[in-house]
Parts: sequence; C-alpha cells; structure tokens
Amino acid sequence: MNQINRKLCRVLTGLCGLALAAVSAAPARAQMSEVKEKPPMYSYVAFWDIPRAQWGEMEKGIAADQKILDKDVASGTIVGYGDDTNLVHQPDAGTHDDWWSATSMAGVVNVLEQMYSSGNAATPVLSTATKHWDSIFVSRYYNWHSGSWKNLYTHGSAYKLKADAPDDAIETLAKNMIVPLLEKLLADGTIHEYEIDTLAIHTEAPGTFYVFYLAANAEALDKAQAAVREALKANPLRGPAFDSMTDYTGHRDFLARTNATYK
Repeated sequence: MNQINRKLCRVLTGLCGLALAAVSAAPARAQMSEVKEKPPMYSYVAFWDIPRAQWGEMEKGIAADQKILDKDVASGTIVGYGDDTNLVHQPDAGTHDDWWSATSMAGVVNVLEQMYSSGNAATPVLSTATKHWDSIFVSRYYNWHSGSWKNLYTHGSAYKLKADAPDDAIETLAKNMIVPLLEKLLADGTIHEYEIDTLAIHTEAPGTFYVFYLAANAEALDKAQAAVREALKANPLRGPAFDSMTDYTGHRDFLARTNATYK
C-alpha cells in the first residue's frame, strides 16, 4: 500500500500505549512474568488477487477446502484455519487469502501437500488470479477462543523496527505493551484471536513484525479504538516507548472479513 493513514497510525500507537498503561501499576518483574513466550505457531497464508467477477467462485473454492482442513484440525495437525476477504483494496494488495496454523512447520507443510495432491491448489478460479504470493509466519505470542465464526473482521498492522532497535524489541513490546491489552480484549469477548507474527521464511527483508486480531463484530473495532483514545488521554506519554523502536515509514494496515476455526 502506497498511502499511509497517519491518523490511524497514531491510534495504533496508542493501542500499544494502552497496554503499557494497564500494567504500569505492577512491579516491572511482575509484568514480565505475566506474559510468557509460547511455543512457536506457524501460519501458512496464500494471497490471491482475484478479478471481481470471480469473487463468488472464490468463495466456493475456499468452501471446498474445508473438509480437508476440518480433518486436520480434528487430528491435531493444525490448530486453526480460515480465509479473508480484503475490505480495503490497494493496487498492490490481494483481494483474498486463505490460511492455516500449526505448532510445527511440518504441520503447515503437510497440509500444503494435501492441497496439492487433492487438486484444490489448482482450481479454475485460482487460475484467474492476476497476482499470487505465499508467506509463512511464526508467532510466539498468541491466544484464541475455540470455535468457528463466519463474517467477523480481522485487523492487521505491520510495523518496521528501527535499525537501532534492540535485539529483544519485539519481546519487549509484546510483553509490556501489546499482549496485556489483547488478552484483556480476548477475555471480555471483544476479540476471538490475536497473534504477533514475524516471517518464518524470509520472502521479505527481516525487521518487520505484524499484529493481528480477530474482532467479534464491527462494533468491536470501534470498541478497541475508543479504548485507545481514552488511554491516550490518561497516559499521553506512553506512545513514545513504541515510537522509539519502530519506523512508521514501514507501517501498513489490513482490514478483512474473516471466516475462522480454532481448535
């Protein structure tokens, strides 16, 4: 995406500031113990740029994958799967994606091989794509509610670390800012899933991390931003901690309608 919504960037900075404010009353040692790095979760994502006339066929194609993915969830091969329809289109961004997550790289790749052997990776609608690319992400900070949902909303943000950011910048931001807030939103039902990702296979230059959350409904998007604004009023100096480690020239946002299943 070539245009940066600077107002939204400031709001998202506040999102991390809100989390910092929420834990600021606790001793620093206690803060670090509240959020622990989890075993890696890998996510394979296939992005597609599909002509508008074929969007209906794309939905049918994604539905055909569900039988395979449901079996893989039941067997424990993967922990979740879903698909996204991009709601904010850009010239260099895809219109659709489908994905699955596993606690091992083997789980991700084995499902990919199932898609190839079933023929689902070469359906007629996919042949109409004008662009296609794949990514494999890894997350060590994530959580979810078990269940299946249709037509919810995924909000994603990409952030680029500054060249002089410390080696543990993502860990610091996750433990002290991002995760505490997202856990609160998960607990009250505002969101159903979140993750902080980096690239496991570096198809792009390292140094970027991604924050995704699955909002329970459209109103949940407003609820999160309203909480950010209130936090900024109460703690106007929290944002600089996030600013000191990130370079906003690399910031991008993503909003999609999502179907998702988590074990």
